[in-house]
Amino acid sequence: MIDAVRNALRLPDLRNKIFFTLLILVIYRLAAHVPVPNVDSEALRNFFSTNQLAGMLDLFSGGALANFSVVAMGVYPYITAQIIMTLAVGIIPQLEQLQKEGGEAGRAKINQWTHLLTIPLAALQAFAQAFVLTQSSPPVLRNFGFNVDPLGTFSILITLTAGTMFAIWLGELISEQGIGSGISIIIFSGIVAAIPQRVGQMLQTSPLNLLAFTLITIVTIVGIIFIQEGSRRIPVQYGKQVRGTKMYGGQSTHIPLRVNSSGMIPLIFAVSILIFPGVIAAPFAAPVGQPENIANWVVNAFNQQSPVYWLVYFIMVIGFTYFYTDILFRQQNIPEALQKQGGFIPGIRPGKRTEEYLNGVLQRITLVGALFLGLVAILPFLVRDVTETTSMLITSTGMLIVVGVVLDTMKQLQAQLLMRHYEGFIK
Repeated sequence: MIDAVRNALRLPDLRNKIFFTLLILVIYRLAAHVPVPNVDSEALRNFFSTNQLAGMLDLFSGGALANFSVVAMGVYPYITAQIIMTLAVGIIPQLEQLQKEGGEAGRAKINQWTHLLTIPLAALQAFAQAFVLTQSSPPVLRNFGFNVDPLGTFSILITLTAGTMFAIWLGELISEQGIGSGISIIIFSGIVAAIPQRVGQMLQTSPLNLLAFTLITIVTIVGIIFIQEGSRRIPVQYGKQVRGTKMYGGQSTHIPLRVNSSGMIPLIFAVSILIFPGVIAAPFAAPVGQPENIANWVVNAFNQQSPVYWLVYFIMVIGFTYFYTDILFRQQNIPEALQKQGGFIPGIRPGKRTEEYLNGVLQRITLVGALFLGLVAILPFLVRDVTETTSMLITSTGMLIVVGVVLDTMKQLQAQLLMRHYEGFIK
């Protein structure tokens, strides 16, 4: 691997891509430390120590939300817009037809709509986040509200929305002119940047916990790599066709069905939904000292310290894994594509039987990926009794992102090196 890095740095164009990626990350990290005006830093730290939703959103902002900077929302609104458009393509026939038959122009149109959808989502999230910060005790953001300071409130919303679009632009610059998937690398940088601080905190509080979490993290990363790269190869045979005096086709290949096709999306869905019961029930909960009601039970049940929370989290991750995998598989429409190209699976009739066979195989292998994602999701709960804390070096979603980004970047570097007859990262 060291030789591969050395070879990559020897090539001028590849070296420029690597340095360009690092430069963009430096720019983003600098922007992440430019705070929005009227922010109480001490109140912000207290808020993040008690709010799990804020920690989740900070993950996708690359650590910028913890400073409530101009890029505080990071690329999260864009990820939400992508999820919405992905679901819409699977549900709305017109969008599905545009993606299938429109070719590159159709995909560009859907991408354009995704960017346009990001703007109102970013503005709405900016208002929601700022409003929540004004309700904290003490308030993190002062003088916010159209009835208090209309011009200042409008400028904050415009700044946060523009910051999101700026972060997306930086990510797309990396994708176009750098190495790797830019949006993922932006998120990756924030996760990695937070590790030294967590290591320092654990060294001060409990070195044994640091050792335990390091071992757990290493084992989990190895498991994630094994599952992420795991696939079932379905053999495919193409029939021979005679055109004039020449014969075409007849070759054999395979369809790789991945064990985990959905990535980290099921965890995002599950966490987003699990937050709502506690948030909705909190205003109706009885104050301390008075008889508790159903709202108190909901607040306690959907707290990260409750076994109910982690059990529901585990079940929802499995359910969303199947749901999102099915949507992605339907969008690919593999059986129809095989039939049009004259391909078939040996022993399986083309058309409906091929679709049923592939669906059956996908359901079985997805069970392994879904159970593994569920275990990764509840990993903090499983190790809580051993370490007496749920503050891990990297969160469950964070580990999936880190491993996925590293693998994707290594593969892209390997492809660049192999084109130039160098030995890549992966043998």
